[in-house]
Amino acid sequence: MSKTLFEKIIAREIPAAIVYEDDSVLAFRDINPQAPTHVLIVPKKAIPRISEAKTADQQLLGHLLLKAAEVADKLGLTPSGYRLVINNGADGGETVEHLHIHILGGRHMAWPPG
Repeated sequence: MSKTLFEKIIAREIPAAIVYEDDSVLAFRDINPQAPTHVLIVPKKAIPRISEAKTADQQLLGHLLLKAAEVADKLGLTPSGYRLVINNGADGGETVEHLHIHILGGRHMAWPPG
């Protein structure tokens, strides 16, 4: 099976503007930003999508969410607010089969999305 785009970024086979990294997750700027600040945070473990996460992934998923909030704060988004988005499947807007959270901020987010 071939590597996903995000696995190649994690392996440094494709360059990315990395804003945070630890042993479990990597956060980098989206190459097609949908907001003034648009960062993706991905687990280094290849989980195709949230619907395929297992009970054994619970700690990693919690870490991913906490680090998403930490990255948003580091980027100065906390005072005015930000949006976290997880797409699941084609109808949900998923384009890369590797679980990731979009951190979007720097402008007002409309509701409903989509």
